[in-house]
Amino acid sequence: MKERLSMWLTRSSERLETGAVKTPPLKGVSYALGLLLMALLPLGFYFNQTPERFDMADIDQTLTRAQIQPVVGTRSVATLSRLMSSLLEKPGGYLSNDVMPPSSMMDNVPNWEFGVLVQCRDFARALRNTMSRSQSQSTEDADLVTTENQFYFDSESWLIPQTESEYAKGIESLQRYLRRLGDEQRPDAQFYARADNLSVWLGEVETRLGSLSQRLSASVGKRQLDTSLAGDEAARQSTETRTDQTIKTPWLELDDVFYEARGSTFAILHLLQAVDADFADVLDKKNARVSLRQIIRELEPTQETLWSPMILNGSGFGMLANHSLVMASHISRANAAMSDLRRLLEQG
Repeated sequence: MKERLSMWLTRSSERLETGAVKTPPLKGVSYALGLLLMALLPLGFYFNQTPERFDMADIDQTLTRAQIQPVVGTRSVATLSRLMSSLLEKPGGYLSNDVMPPSSMMDNVPNWEFGVLVQCRDFARALRNTMSRSQSQSTEDADLVTTENQFYFDSESWLIPQTESEYAKGIESLQRYLRRLGDEQRPDAQFYARADNLSVWLGEVETRLGSLSQRLSASVGKRQLDTSLAGDEAARQSTETRTDQTIKTPWLELDDVFYEARGSTFAILHLLQAVDADFADVLDKKNARVSLRQIIRELEPTQETLWSPMILNGSGFGMLANHSLVMASHISRANAAMSDLRRLLEQG
């Protein structure tokens, strides 16, 4: 018995020395996954950050460093450029088109990015179609045409071409327009701060905020009557819909809608601050500047720190908070104020 035990120990030691004994495959895989998870967690926390807010003082410093004369429109254009650049330069860069972990397993920041992107696209379109043109028969600015087209590139393309490279081209063309705008020797680039131009863009923002408010409010589900054809008995729609229906956001999409709204309001806040500077004379003449600043006040709480590790969906008067309803409340108030502001601008 002792001889057999001695022989077994001798053979075991020889196998260990020659590497014949290996870790079981499943255990090796679990070790590898554990190490990968430990490496990805801190990286995920780092990527899960959004840029800090900036103000017009930061924009003025940017214009000074670029040696651009601050004229009408430069702050709005520089703000748009800064917002788009922040999507590419924030921690982790642009995440919406990533296919590798941890970015591919994250959805909060990509939805935030999409919210910012939608507002930047709307403002780029307003720049191209109205703010840079004196009349409807005037010529479009070539750089702004390029900017809008590039910003509308697929937000999730990860290869050939990459989304980042296409957006970078749009930022470059926007920067060319900005430099020409601040150059008195280049009158071909213009920005017209008129009440009608501002009202057109605010109408786009009002529509976006109305949609976000409805989607956020649907977090707890609500019964809604179909008012699509109200006010016009001759109006018709393509297909019939139920007159009374219940709308509810799926549980897994609550955080998606919340962070998209948070990104949208982040961009709107900065663009409104720029508009406050560039359209100052128009707003003062209409006695509407205080109304615009009140909209900014209504939207500022949407950027407050979220202390909960997840988006809660408590009932209206329940024990838990409902973050979507809180966000919807701020957006709805801003939306109503924006409607009032547009009426002020449209009045003579």
